[in-house]
Amino acid sequence: MINFTIPKSVIPDRVKIIMVCEALPENNEDYFYSSSDSLYVTNTIAAFKSASIEVNNINDILKNGVYLTVAVKKPREGPVVPPKIIEEHSHVLEKEIQQFPNVKVILLMGDAAIKAMNHIAKRKNKVKVIPSGSTYKIRKNEFYFNGIRIFPSYLQTGKNFLIEKSKRVMVAEDIKNAFNILT
Repeated sequence: MINFTIPKSVIPDRVKIIMVCEALPENNEDYFYSSSDSLYVTNTIAAFKSASIEVNNINDILKNGVYLTVAVKKPREGPVVPPKIIEEHSHVLEKEIQQFPNVKVILLMGDAAIKAMNHIAKRKNKVKVIPSGSTYKIRKNEFYFNGIRIFPSYLQTGKNFLIEKSKRVMVAEDIKNAFNILT
């Protein structure tokens, strides 16, 4: 069984947005709640700032009601997470999401997060929440899972985020739109 616990700094009742990224970093020290300067952290802070959400660290993100997590609770072993691993880990993600009673929005950052959420939705409602297709083509549509708004988006934790300006813009738009739902 996969063991994963919510960091003690997270207060579940305060979380309104969950941002689900793909997988744990190769080094546990680079995870959101373990580092202050890893690529996971610096890219995420940059994405929030691009969305006009003033944050300087992970605690600022938490104070804004956002919980950061990953769909796959281990590092990827290649460029793509195998479907069987995503499905297996989706059970843990499902239990993790259930611990947040006031969630209004889930941001799915990348294909593995989208696939994991679809596994959860199919188990619960017998149908995927996010249809197949390119993220840039479907991301403007509205998707819901049990009353929670779901945003398919792009991964912000890797090196490609620094290179692909169009994806940085779309991630910032998705974060901003997620916050707009809360107002």
